[in-house]
This record gives sequence, C-alpha cells and structure tokens, in this order.
Amino acid sequence: MNTFHLQIVTPDGLMFDGDAEKLLVRTTEGDVGIMSGHCDYVTPVDTGVAKVTTNGDVRTAACSGGLLNVKKGTVRLVASTFEWSEDIDVERALRAKEAAEKKIKEASDYEERAAEIKLKRALTRIRVGEGK
Repeated sequence: MNTFHLQIVTPDGLMFDGDAEKLLVRTTEGDVGIMSGHCDYVTPVDTGVAKVTTNGDVRTAACSGGLLNVKKGTVRLVASTFEWSEDIDVERALRAKEAAEKKIKEASDYEERAAEIKLKRALTRIRVGEGK
C-alpha cells in the first residue's frame, strides 16, 4: 500500500514521525481520512478518536484540538493533546469525567462550557483507553 510522511506534534513533543498508510482524525466538520496522494488540505481538529495505520497495523489515540495540514504529500497533525491508547490511564479519565459532570451541574455559562470540553476529552480518553 502507498504511504505518506506523517508528523504528529503536541506541546509535549513529537508523538509520531514516519510513514503511514492512513490517518483518520476528527475535525470540526466530522471525521476525515487521509491517504497517500491526498490533495493539499488544512482544517481545525476537534476532540475525538484518531487512528494511524502503518504496515497494516492500526494504532488508536485520543486527540483534541489543533490543526491538520496536508501539503505536497506531507501530513502534519499539530494537536493540543494526543495520547496513544496504551498510554491512557482509564481510571484517571473516569475521575476527570465525574469531576466535569459535577462542574457542569454547578457552573455558570462560561464554566459550564469549559466543563463540557473537559467532559468530552475525558469521554474520548475513556473510549480510546478501553479500546472501543
């Protein structure tokens, strides 16, 4: 299968730098799949599940925020957070989910929106961490 060069970067550093067969990521407009030969493309990234296929193997991650850029066959995903499924502490994510749900019930409008974002990120991490 054809490959493309993929870089995944977060504020914590380089998460992936190599050849990939496919990238699936959640954008603000829905899921998008990138494969070799994709046209140049730029889009904001939303919170959701990301999947990277290399050598026929699929790795799953929880991804939130950032930008996806495809230019001249090179793909760069600059994400606010990106956690591979094997690195997710599901118990910690469950605690974050509960805290966000509690905050939503008690919050002002601004605080409620911030808590909803935290809840969405926690739910994504749980889903990815549990392999769903």
